[in-house]
Amino acid sequence: MAETQSDMTTALRIFIAAALLATASGCSDDTDKLRAQIEEIESRPGGRIEPLPEVKPYETFAYPSADLRSPFEPGMPSSSTGANGIRPDSNRPREFLEQFSLDTLRMVGTLNLKGRVYGLVQTKDGLVHRVLPGNHLGQSDGRITAIDEGRISLIEIVPDGMGGFIERPAALGLSD
Repeated sequence: MAETQSDMTTALRIFIAAALLATASGCSDDTDKLRAQIEEIESRPGGRIEPLPEVKPYETFAYPSADLRSPFEPGMPSSSTGANGIRPDSNRPREFLEQFSLDTLRMVGTLNLKGRVYGLVQTKDGLVHRVLPGNHLGQSDGRITAIDEGRISLIEIVPDGMGGFIERPAALGLSD
């Protein structure tokens, strides 16, 4: 039995040596291919490298309004009416459609009645109201200026961010 174990050890050693020899010869073949490829690449003629783009010199800018107020500093505090005199009329009685935000109102059509063009505005609860130029709607003191076939135009009075107010155009478009 001792001889059998010795024969197995010898056979194992021979097998390992054969495997190493096969692996080494495989690596040798791969490195030969790699060396041949490197030599082929190095034998190619070199290409032309494009020149770097020309750097343009910096051009200075003269700020002509240097003596004016900086736009990054707050301006002079204005009165509650603002410099332009625009402000919401707090004494005016509020109309029904002024309790709704403008984005919750929908224009659903127009109505010609006795020569007048009414706009039809639907609230979020589904009720439809008739409006005319001069009526108010929305929460920003929106006054209707015109009613067209597919649009109700209005002017809103909104804060300007500096203590005053400005007029801002807005519109309700005909919903699909």
